[in-house]
Amino acid sequence: MTGSHPVLTMTGISKSFPGVRALDGVDFRLFPGEVHALMGENGAGKSTLIKVLTGVYGVDRGTVALAGEQVSFTGPMQATAAGVSTVFQEVNLCTNLSVAENIFIGREPRRLGAVRWGEMRRRARALLTRLDLDIDVNAPLGSFSLAIQQMVAIARAIDIEARVLVLDEPTSSLDTGEVAQLFRVMRSLRDDGIAILFVTHFLDQVYRIADRITVLRNGQLVGEWTTGDLPQLSLVEKMIGKELDVLERLDEQPRRDVAATEGTPLLEARALGRRSAVAPFDLTVHAGEVVGLAGLLGSGRTEVARLLFGADRADHGSVRVDGSPTSLRTPVAAIARGIGFCSENRRAEGIVADLSVRENIVLAMQAARGWLRPIPRRRQDELVDRWVRALHIRPADPEIPVGNLSGGNQQKVLLARWLITEPRLLILDEPTRGIDIGAKTEIQRLVAQLSDGGTAVLFISAELEEVLRLSHRIAVMRDHELVTQLTNDQSVDADRIMQAIAAGAAHEGVPS
Repeated sequence: MTGSHPVLTMTGISKSFPGVRALDGVDFRLFPGEVHALMGENGAGKSTLIKVLTGVYGVDRGTVALAGEQVSFTGPMQATAAGVSTVFQEVNLCTNLSVAENIFIGREPRRLGAVRWGEMRRRARALLTRLDLDIDVNAPLGSFSLAIQQMVAIARAIDIEARVLVLDEPTSSLDTGEVAQLFRVMRSLRDDGIAILFVTHFLDQVYRIADRITVLRNGQLVGEWTTGDLPQLSLVEKMIGKELDVLERLDEQPRRDVAATEGTPLLEARALGRRSAVAPFDLTVHAGEVVGLAGLLGSGRTEVARLLFGADRADHGSVRVDGSPTSLRTPVAAIARGIGFCSENRRAEGIVADLSVRENIVLAMQAARGWLRPIPRRRQDELVDRWVRALHIRPADPEIPVGNLSGGNQQKVLLARWLITEPRLLILDEPTRGIDIGAKTEIQRLVAQLSDGGTAVLFISAELEEVLRLSHRIAVMRDHELVTQLTNDQSVDADRIMQAIAAGAAHEGVPS
C-alpha cells in the first residue's frame, strides 16, 4: 500500500429491503495502491455494499468517506465524477453502439458542440492498447464476445482516472490468458496508487492478486486480513461460518465412472451447424451421460448449446431424439422433447427481473403446459419451496423480485426453473460462473445426482478441472469447430485437453 490513510472508509453501513436485511453495520476500508478482495458467499452483501458506495442504493444507517470527506452519492454518475469507477458483473453497455462510443458515452470529445470522432477513436485505440487489446473500435460492441465487452467496460473505467476502481466479478467471462492480461493491468494501476476493490468467487485469483481480504457473511462483517495471514481453507471457513473441508471435497471428489453408451442415444446430432457460428459437428448424448463441452471463450461452446435447444436455427445437418428424426427449430420444440437450457447470460436470456422468484422458477413448466392451463398455486408453492431449499436460494422468500437477488442466487433460480420440468437432457452453460465455492459444490453434486437418475447433461464450463470432475466424455471446441472427443478415463487430464485446444487435433478417443 502506498498510503497510510484509507482513501475510502465505510462505517456502520446498514441496508434493508422488504423482508431482507442485506447489510448490518458493515465497516470497510480501502487504501491507495492496494488490491482489496471483498469475499463472501452469494447473498453475503458484497454487491449491496458496492451499490451503496456508488449511490445505486441509499443507506439506512452509516457513513461513507472518500479521502477523509464524507460523501453521499445519488447515483453512479456522481460517484464516477468523484473518482469512484465501477465495472459490474453484468456488463451494462450499449451493444448497438461502437466500441469507441461505449468507452466515451456521455464524455465524448467535442468542439463547438460537435463530436470529434477521429479523436474519440484514437483515444479508444490507445486505451485498449494499454489493455493489450487489438480490436476495431468502429465495430458494434455486440459483435464481440462477452469477454471483450468486459474488457471494454474496464477500459472505460480506467479512462475516468479513478481514485477507486471497483471490479465486480471482472474475470467471470475471461479465459486464462485474458485473466493474466487483466491482472497485469491491475498491478500497473495499483502501482500508480489506484485503490482496487476486487470481487471474485475464484479463490486462486484472490491469492494471485489481492493484498488484503475482507469477508462478509449474511450481511455482516466477519473480518479483514492481509492475504498472507489468511490460508485458503480458513477463508472458506470464514465465508460459510463453520469448519468445512469444501476444498478437499472438491479436489478429492472421484471422477465419474464412464456411463454406458450402448443402445439408442437420447440425442444424436449429425453434421449439425450454422454458418458463421459453428462448423458442422457430430455429437451423441445418452441417458444418464454427462458430456462436457470444453474450449476457450469464443470457441463455439455456447453456439452448440443454442443449436441443440433451438434458440438458434441450424442450416446444416439433422437431429434425432430417441432415434427418431426431430426438428428442434424453436425452444418450444426442444422443451416438448424434454430438453432444458440454462444460459450463461442470465441477465439477457434468463431471469425476468421484475417477476418474483416463484414466477421465474415456474416459467418453463408453465410454458410447456401452455398458458391456458395455469399451474395451481398450491402446486407452484410446493415445487418452489422444494428447490429454494434444495439449492439454498437466499433470501428464501419466493415472493421477492428476482432482480433483488445476488447474481449467484439468480443463477440458482434459473437452475431451479429447469429442474422442476424434470428434463431428459439438461444443457448447462457455465452453471457455476459467479457462484461461491459452497454453492459450486452443491451444483456439482446435483449434476452427478441427475446423471445417476438417468438425466443426460451437456455441461459447459471454462474450468477444465470442473469438466473433468463431472463428465463421462469431453467434446473439445476450437475456433467454432468440434475438434475431438475424449472418453474421460485416467489418461485424460487438463493438459491433454489444453493440447487438443491448442493443436486442433483430429477426432480421437471415442467415435462421435
